[in-house]
Amino acid sequence: MSAIARHQSDSRLSRAVIHNGTVYLAGLTADNRAAPMKAQTEEILKKIDALLKLAGTDKSRLLSAMVYVTDMRLKAQMDEAWTAWIDPKNTPARACVETRLGTPDTLVEIMVVAAQQ
Repeated sequence: MSAIARHQSDSRLSRAVIHNGTVYLAGLTADNRAAPMKAQTEEILKKIDALLKLAGTDKSRLLSAMVYVTDMRLKAQMDEAWTAWIDPKNTPARACVETRLGTPDTLVEIMVVAAQQ
């Protein structure tokens, strides 16, 4: 059996789970929920970078991403931050869905899956 490593875990979830060379990140949100969607996205992407580093990989190894936004009319803000951050030579499969999130001021949540280095 392959080992499963869990990082930054609490009674509800693990922020990162690693199994068979694949890294699964939990849905991440910004701490500064007073910020607009672009700034929330930038904060989340920094969190993703840190968790991927902890797992021994980086954004160039992303396999997939699921982006949840509360208002598709603001999606361009998220896309602007995403495009500035993503490795253009190694873009993941990605979907973006409009939904209600955990709090009214949470504008974006992102989950990613990556391969380890």
